[in-house]
Amino acid sequence: MRDHIIGEDYELWDIITDGTLATMKKNAEGVDVPKTRVDCNVMDLMKCEKNAKAKKWLVCGLGPDEYSKIQSCTTTKEIYDTLQVAHEGTPQVKRSRGTLVYSQYKNFTMKKGLFLKKTKLRRF
Repeated sequence: MRDHIIGEDYELWDIITDGTLATMKKNAEGVDVPKTRVDCNVMDLMKCEKNAKAKKWLVCGLGPDEYSKIQSCTTTKEIYDTLQVAHEGTPQVKRSRGTLVYSQYKNFTMKKGLFLKKTKLRRF
């Protein structure tokens, strides 16, 4: 998916992993607030278009079960993080899975009493 999205537009993958491109302005108190459509210039509208395009790429590739997991998400970053946790798990889960696999590998031994039978190969 990553390569496909990057192939379409390189900036889209940055939007998905880092968050939306901000279209902010300072209000009377000097606090950053999102711009309204009236306050947007051409560059801001291009940012909004990129954000929508990135979201479309993520949502259109999902089936109904996956879509139900992300339907409450509002940004592409939220969607991506939700899908990543659902499929790969949190970093803590990944570490515990790795530890489990490593311990299973270390404990791997041949059980006593088991042996391999010799079989004849048949030629056809």
